[in-house]
Amino acid sequence: MIENIAPEAIADNQEIARAMESRAATYGLLARLYRREVDQTLLEELKTVHFPFDTGNGLVDSGYRMMVTYLSKTWENTLTELAADYLRTFLGHGIDGHSAAYPYESVYTSERRLLMQDARTEVLALFRANGLEKDSSFKDAEDHIALELEFMQLMALRCAEALRSNDADEALALVRAQAAFLDDHLMAWVPLFTTEMLKFAKTDLYRGLSRVTEGFLTEDQRVLEEMLENAED
Repeated sequence: MIENIAPEAIADNQEIARAMESRAATYGLLARLYRREVDQTLLEELKTVHFPFDTGNGLVDSGYRMMVTYLSKTWENTLTELAADYLRTFLGHGIDGHSAAYPYESVYTSERRLLMQDARTEVLALFRANGLEKDSSFKDAEDHIALELEFMQLMALRCAEALRSNDADEALALVRAQAAFLDDHLMAWVPLFTTEMLKFAKTDLYRGLSRVTEGFLTEDQRVLEEMLENAED
């Protein structure tokens, strides 16, 4: 269900569309894990997911193993344990920019590790340029990792739709948009963020998530770059 897609395995538009949908599923799950604490519904869903252990990326593979091992040992207080770890890891107990792995691009790309900086302005402009607005119920800034991951999810789904409609020009434009967003935004700060996650997270669900996130984004960057190189040949 959740795996990295090798460009050499893609032969036609329908296969590329399926690859885009698989990428979207991964981005969607990662986004949900960062958006808010794990609830009972998500916990049960996670326990049924067949995570691959041989993707070819060491970070992804080790991260999945950590998550699966944790999920195999859930107990009556698992949700409470995970809620506490979510709070510890992403919200912390202070406002100095160093008390947690704060899930905002601005914290990692601004000199003083502050919220609501240039990164948020840039991401907001990109969202609006693509006809997107964040759900009013989500109170965090637009450069929150969950929203950036959801942007990639939506762009991948739009690309799949274009491919299934045989609109090659639109599909290529959407691949370029995803590659640019990954290069200019997610990969500019997520490796630092996931490193900090390991400092604060205590459960293997969130420690594994840090590894999966970094590894998946690194592989996805390679996939998109190779797709663009193949399109230009």
